[in-house]
Amino acid sequence: MKTLTIFDPAMCCSTGICGADIDQKLVDFAADLDWLKSEGIEVKRINLSQEPALFAENEQVKSILEKSGVEGLPVILADDEMQSFGQYPDRVKLAHMAGVTAAQTVDQASASATGCCGQDNDAEKSSSSCC
Repeated sequence: MKTLTIFDPAMCCSTGICGADIDQKLVDFAADLDWLKSEGIEVKRINLSQEPALFAENEQVKSILEKSGVEGLPVILADDEMQSFGQYPDRVKLAHMAGVTAAQTVDQASASATGCCGQDNDAEKSSSSCC
């Protein structure tokens, strides 16, 4: 089984889709990672604000940070081999990295229906913070 490891920039929670100003790109990325998990891919997300030592321990990630700073994040590794840095790839690119075939259509409506940390958007609106 392939393992995809994402070294994320500092975010409020592991998905980065928390708070009032949610970035749709991160919502889509989280949904795509959930899809990869359903395809049997192991997915690990490492957040700079929560696990900074892991960034320093990985030579590939450390090198990107030295050259590009935090703008080089996220760094995405597939089985410890660098696949991407500095951007969140779409489902098709993630599928290619993981060695699976991407679905032809993505149900963005269901991805958008889930908000911060897996709660539905109606629940999220009733609380000021979910993380």
